Amino acid sequence: MSPEPVMSPVRRWLFAPVPMERVALLRLAVYAFVIIDVLFLHTSGFYHGWADPVWYQPLHAGTIFHLPAATVLLVELLKWGSVAGAVVAMTGRYPRAAGWFVALTWAWYQYVAFAYGKVDHDRGDFVLALLLLPTVGTAHLNDKRLSEAAGFAIRAVQLGAIATYFLSGVAKLRFGGPEWVNSATLVRAVVRRGTPIGDMFLHTPWVLHAGQWFIMTAELLSWTIFILPERWRRLMVLGWYLFHATVYATITIAFWPHLVMMLAFLPLEGYRDRLVGWWRSRGQVPVGDDVAAQ
Repeated sequence: MSPEPVMSPVRRWLFAPVPMERVALLRLAVYAFVIIDVLFLHTSGFYHGWADPVWYQPLHAGTIFHLPAATVLLVELLKWGSVAGAVVAMTGRYPRAAGWFVALTWAWYQYVAFAYGKVDHDRGDFVLALLLLPTVGTAHLNDKRLSEAAGFAIRAVQLGAIATYFLSGVAKLRFGGPEWVNSATLVRAVVRRGTPIGDMFLHTPWVLHAGQWFIMTAELLSWTIFILPERWRRLMVLGWYLFHATVYATITIAFWPHLVMMLAFLPLEGYRDRLVGWWRSRGQVPVGDDVAAQ
């Protein structure tokens, strides 16, 4: 039996065309986040430029590409290079060159931070987006053309985002086992870094216990977003955003780049058009008032 009948539906799903303007809007959000992240959020890589090289522990990428220990000059080049590249990329000019330059400098800047300590798992899908979005080429904010290249880039980002959830659940089972959901995992997290809101749940530990089961179940079933109808898919994305808001409100942990990646599931151009239409309607003067003013 020819593999074509099987591969054809898979290909149609992976390369389902989307408007080019959706990629342009997602790019705008991605590159804006790069600037915010480097300057205000994830700045630990900046300090490691002064670290003694003895503390440098190459990750797999560093071993493969023979990346050196951080220096002040290297960190400065990566930091401001990623910011400058993101500014250029936001203009839409040189989408491939600027995009891949940002991917290189930002990913290397993150590597500097992670090669001296804990690796954050919320940035893998963001690196994937930085590598894939430039492949689409020129895309304008009002470009209605449908593109398979844009569709593949969006789909790959979606897969990366959901893999982050699913593999997180797998890791919990692999390293924590059933004890992860049946122990005081969230209680410990609240005790270590809880907020006034989080501290309230220490008086009702059964809520935190139930939360552990909810998190594990939601992560392991996250892949179902791909088989849901469009309306339920958007509601699931909203649910994930509410989940992350709850996590931040209780233990001040936020997966900022991952939240940007979840935008790939939304029809950004439709939301943009609604917002613009609403804003323009506010500026219109009713006919009666216009006549009276004359």
